[in-house]
Amino acid sequence: MKISVFLLAAASVLAFSGCREKKVEDTVKVGILHSMTGTMAISECPVMDSELLAVNEINERGGVLGKKIEVVLEDGESDAQKFAEKARKLLSEDGVATVFGCWTSSARKAVKPVFEEMYGLLWYPLQYEGMEASPNIMYMGAVPNQQIVPAVEYCASNFGKSMFLVGSDYVFPRTANAIIKAQLDSIEGKCVGEEYEELGGTDFSAVVEKIVESNPDVIMNTLNGDSNIAFFDALLKAGITAEKIPVMSFSISEEEFAKMDLKNLSGNLLSWSYYGSTKTPENDVFVRSYKATYGDDRKTSDPVEAGYIAVKMWAAACEKAGSFDVEAVRIASKGLSFQAPEGVVKLDGGNQHLCKYVRIGRIKGDGAVDEVQSTESPIRPDPYLSTYYWARGL
Repeated sequence: MKISVFLLAAASVLAFSGCREKKVEDTVKVGILHSMTGTMAISECPVMDSELLAVNEINERGGVLGKKIEVVLEDGESDAQKFAEKARKLLSEDGVATVFGCWTSSARKAVKPVFEEMYGLLWYPLQYEGMEASPNIMYMGAVPNQQIVPAVEYCASNFGKSMFLVGSDYVFPRTANAIIKAQLDSIEGKCVGEEYEELGGTDFSAVVEKIVESNPDVIMNTLNGDSNIAFFDALLKAGITAEKIPVMSFSISEEEFAKMDLKNLSGNLLSWSYYGSTKTPENDVFVRSYKATYGDDRKTSDPVEAGYIAVKMWAAACEKAGSFDVEAVRIASKGLSFQAPEGVVKLDGGNQHLCKYVRIGRIKGDGAVDEVQSTESPIRPDPYLSTYYWARGL
């Protein structure tokens, strides 16, 4: 899979760059910065692919402001410091107009001061813990009131208020779990355990023993990357199935399922804004295009869709601004809407986060996702949870 991804990426860069005779003035450079190697590659390579797909579609329609997009690819190597180094290179040496990328909050926080110092613009495709709003970042993923809060409400109503929290040891899981505990306190629920493993960790035997001992109503999972493979294997070995103790996951999606044993996942839950099975005409087209480009076995997912949205919205903002200038594009983006595969999304002008749908899904035995609960319209982003009394002080 990794080999095919690299070949596709290399082919895309060559195609987007044009032939040698093409004048520099006829192209505009953008950066794509994701982990193509390391523990996060399993999650980030598919997002990179969707961004390349969006670039290709735009180029086939004539480009942006009469210029074809030239992609500069960089590998963050699943390391926050590498992300910062590559971000600086893209902005200073390559002179890109914008950057699409990152996954983990550690990577985003590492590049944030670089984009602010050099006044670049990052389009970030992931749901995250909130508590942030930078003028130099466009946030395409869900914030807690669009993912975590409704997931806790759903689990408390359908399974019970006793929850065990498992996460990777970095910013997003720790902040997400602080939010979950505050929310549980407000509904007289109980956190019966909280455990963290380093990114890429594979030994979950001790964690699973604690889960068995505490016997929660539900497990809230904020593990990232390929640690999820080992975690769900350990649960099944301990006899924990979705019927006994369901798992609500916030950072795995359909693309990761292909690398996991589906019998470990069947019946467990997800909280995202989009699934490959989401029923909209735009999603039918998106899924067909993604599969036609990368293979019938490939799956779309929430982060994959968010990466695609990011590129399309940047192009639309440039056209609206009549410029590639960062400040002009940033201002033009405010209030901008896009008919995305998940439905119409809109960039909130106050905090540069998207108004997005909330969809709770249940994983089926074939790796597809059934939506068991969804909002009828997009939810306005509240990255600081300012509308929740119980979130004060977080």
